[in-house]
Amino acid sequence: MPPRHRLLAAILGALTALGPLGVDMYLPAFPMMAAELGVGPGAIQRTLATFLLGMAVGQLVHGPLSDRLGRRAPLFAGLAIYGLASVGCAVAQDATVLAWLRLVQALGGCVGIVVARAMVRDLCDERGAVRMSAALMLAMGAAPILAPALGGWLMAGLGWRSIFWLLAVYAAAMMVIVALVLPESLPPERRRRDNLLGIVVVYGRILGDRRFLSFALAGALPMSGLFAYLTASPGVLMEIHGLDPVTYGMAFGANAVGLIVTSQIVSRLVRRLAPAQLLVQALAIQAAMGLLAAVAAASGLLWPLLSALFLYLSVMGALLPLAGALAMATQGPVAGSASAVIGALQFGTGALVGTGFGLLSAPAPIAMGGFLAVAGLAGLAAHHALRR
Repeated sequence: MPPRHRLLAAILGALTALGPLGVDMYLPAFPMMAAELGVGPGAIQRTLATFLLGMAVGQLVHGPLSDRLGRRAPLFAGLAIYGLASVGCAVAQDATVLAWLRLVQALGGCVGIVVARAMVRDLCDERGAVRMSAALMLAMGAAPILAPALGGWLMAGLGWRSIFWLLAVYAAAMMVIVALVLPESLPPERRRRDNLLGIVVVYGRILGDRRFLSFALAGALPMSGLFAYLTASPGVLMEIHGLDPVTYGMAFGANAVGLIVTSQIVSRLVRRLAPAQLLVQALAIQAAMGLLAAVAAASGLLWPLLSALFLYLSVMGALLPLAGALAMATQGPVAGSASAVIGALQFGTGALVGTGFGLLSAPAPIAMGGFLAVAGLAGLAAHHALRR
């Protein structure tokens, strides 16, 4: 990868990490937040569900804006919203207010994911996009490695509110980097001039493209298993299995290491093998790992469960770059909107998972394992059905 692309990948990866940092850093603080705000675990879990909902809805706004205004202008607006909402979260005194602020925070932070995926499509062909997306996975993988441990350290020393102050500082730093370093990848002559009806028509055309949907759902449905893990793992691993916040962060980070490794492996394999072929193989492995995770969760044994989670989440490092690049390959003129649809599907399933956990009466480990199994199988089935 040329040095210019490596720098671009680093910046886009840092922007993409806005979402994972907003989720992963405060997971170890769930019990402390519930105790300080005087609410049950479900109220704090809802702050995660509202964040994921904001990540889904916000992308549908930022996508058309980035096709119309260019990639940089929506970035500045989204980063400003993310930073201000982070300050609000840091001073919130009520769990309901915190949940609404988390929604606003996500509406701003999702711009990094939309613009990063669109800029990759602006600048790369299909195989190049897989390699660039795999490079972005380094940042997405580093965030889960560092964020829970950093969140646990901040929580122990300064309290859970310091986590949101740090996110506000991160957003401000990214605004400076975007202003000074990040180039515009969509020149004025390639920008769209759609009105509201035109935007709806574009989204309808994208959603009617079976090829696009086959790849988009191949990434989104298995990713709902990841969100099931994010939602349930603090309770399952810390409250049921007794892990302390630091050990939980280490276990969380090990999964991210696996995700990074597989992303770099697929970056090299794509030079010799067809991306679509690699995607089918990754989906098959993902489905098998989901079933294994369900069995391990039902067993009630910690180490089999941790091993199954590691294998399932590691495959995401291959699946997400492949599915994203293949879905975006034919969407050049509407790259921002297509990127928004992919993100909305991914985080929309996450919001549904977060809501579903609150409605289930099954024990948390059984529910988490069941979601992983269904997610893996659904991704494989949807891809094969739509490709036909």
